[in-house]
Amino acid sequence: MMIDKIKQDRKLLEKQLFWVEISFNECVSIGIKKEYTVEEFGKFETLCSRYSRGIDFLIRKLFRSIDEFEFENQGTLIDVVNNAHKRGLIGDIEELRMMKDVRNTIVHEYIEDELVDVFEEVLEYTEKLIAMIKNSLDYINQKCLLDAK
Repeated sequence: MMIDKIKQDRKLLEKQLFWVEISFNECVSIGIKKEYTVEEFGKFETLCSRYSRGIDFLIRKLFRSIDEFEFENQGTLIDVVNNAHKRGLIGDIEELRMMKDVRNTIVHEYIEDELVDVFEEVLEYTEKLIAMIKNSLDYINQKCLLDAK
């Protein structure tokens, strides 16, 4: 049963990666500007949403699923992040906290002008999020699914 759950989570994470990469590549080609067209702003807003969902899915869903799969205690969010760090899924816990802070800023920002202020950070951290997602997918494929056979 746990093998099915981890496979399902892997599939969902692959979808997250697909959409995040599409938005990231579009926004990289736009670049950071003082002003954006409506279309450009829409693409960055989409990236911000996908970035936020990606961070949430990775931390709150996938890392917890891996803990459960590997029979770790289901502790606090801090425990989950620490376990992910021990597994090598994330390189720097402090950087992940900053990535989560950017996510919180996005989610709580209702004024268009204020959202523009985070576009540069979102581009920077989306690249790191993509690397974390790929690293997590590799981990699942190599450690969870191969060991389960």
